[in-house]
Amino acid sequence: MNGDLLKHIEEKMPSFSKGQKRIATYILEQYDKAAYLTASKLSEIVGVSESTVVRFAIELGFEGYPDFQHSLQSLMRNRLTSFQRMEVSNQLMGEGNVLGKVLLSDAERIRRTLEITNSVSFDRAIEEIVKADNIYILGVRSSSYLAGFLNYYLRMIFDRVRLLQSTSGSELFEQLLPLHKGDTVIAISFPRYSKSVIHGVEFAKGRQVNVIALTDSTQSPLAPLADQLLVAQSDMASFVDSLVAPMSIINAMIVALSRRKQEELDRRLRELEDVWDRYDVYDKKSI
Repeated sequence: MNGDLLKHIEEKMPSFSKGQKRIATYILEQYDKAAYLTASKLSEIVGVSESTVVRFAIELGFEGYPDFQHSLQSLMRNRLTSFQRMEVSNQLMGEGNVLGKVLLSDAERIRRTLEITNSVSFDRAIEEIVKADNIYILGVRSSSYLAGFLNYYLRMIFDRVRLLQSTSGSELFEQLLPLHKGDTVIAISFPRYSKSVIHGVEFAKGRQVNVIALTDSTQSPLAPLADQLLVAQSDMASFVDSLVAPMSIINAMIVALSRRKQEELDRRLRELEDVWDRYDVYDKKSI
């Protein structure tokens, strides 16, 4: 569901039953807490049946409570400040083995990402990258590291890769100016979504180029702009987001593309190995 979920709840308030109004009121006042409550726990807190909570989510247009909960979590993550995010995640994590909890949470994010991954969209994205005249990669702030990793390996496979780097909005558009139909833009953004990435993708769509978006959900502002949407779970881990699932998607893209371009890549990697040996790039003493 696009738009402001809380505003949608407010607008539908007059049509809710008495029990549903109690749920709505609690969510509007405590959405940061409600976002991580199970349907059972939420029903217990507001004093209604669990089935009423489920019907409330369906009444709002969701397939069920999990779908509604994920939308509320996405909204919350984009609204909260950094210190608020840390407070909420610390409450959720509690005390105990931080290392174990974070690693298990990351494993769960990859599992959930696999469940929701659209293989058709992924395959189409690979096709568009292979046939693109030029490949532009756009990601800023924490997503810039994902963009940089993707850029490093795509440049081994293709000659026509451009990593967009910018410290200002005008610089970004200057780099996007050569865009033309036949190019592909890979845009990466997770909550809190960067306006520069959103504006950059809007500019790209105006140039009629193909857009591949790697983001956290169908509620992302990049989703309606994407020709191919790749969704990866990236829930909060303190004031930062976990980016292991997006990195796994990127790894899969690199593997799929290397298989498509295997002959050319094999030749290029052999040449690179010669260069690395000649200029003593890697330490081979420990081998």
